[in-house]
Amino acid sequence: MNIADFDRLVAATKETLARIAGDFSPAVFASSLAAEDMVLTDLILRGGLPIAIFTLETGRLHQETLSVLDRIKETYGTEVTLYKPEPAAVDAYVRQNGLNAFYDSVDLRKECCRIRKVEPLNRALAGNKAWVTGQRRAQSTTRAALDVQENDEAHGMAKFNPLAHWSEEDVWHYIRTNNVPYNPLHDKGYPSIGCEPCTRAIQPGEDVRAGRWWWENPESKECGLHIVDGKLIRIKPAAQPTPA
Repeated sequence: MNIADFDRLVAATKETLARIAGDFSPAVFASSLAAEDMVLTDLILRGGLPIAIFTLETGRLHQETLSVLDRIKETYGTEVTLYKPEPAAVDAYVRQNGLNAFYDSVDLRKECCRIRKVEPLNRALAGNKAWVTGQRRAQSTTRAALDVQENDEAHGMAKFNPLAHWSEEDVWHYIRTNNVPYNPLHDKGYPSIGCEPCTRAIQPGEDVRAGRWWWENPESKECGLHIVDGKLIRIKPAAQPTPA
């Protein structure tokens, strides 16, 4: 790693976050509590930036993921705001389709994501001028053209991906250099972490998001939270082996 290049990358990211805080207030950071998001959490909180941090507590997260909330409070003295799905919508889905119906079809998986993620996200973003994500270009083919700043037409606000150009190596160098707390599942082969039943560890050589919705088409692995060219990413039907 070229340390000078890395330092410039961090400086540019800090400038982006400062611009968001100054020019797009109120702004919020949607944290998945994964490694990338912990880098942004550290930069926001240590920088004293007025960017509120929230996470989507879907009701199906790993216990290790939930433990990160306590680590953030212990390290930074800040509590992350939780947005949860509407209980009635969850109950209706489970009653009609079954608890793990998302394995049965792409449409049922998308509906589960809509209830547990997309609807709570809409509530979390309401009233803000911009939102921040931890997305990176290197994460998947669906994010290869990611820009640092985008226009989120669906929510009527600016959207920022300050780590768009960061590599996996950059993320972990920052975490280790700055003693940033992180999800212990990362040490168990989980580079990308979502809901527990929809995430598995990956094998050496696999794409970093191969463990997310592993039974679906890799070109369409998104949950509906993120927008491309003003439209929700479309998920293509794929052959679906029996989940492990």
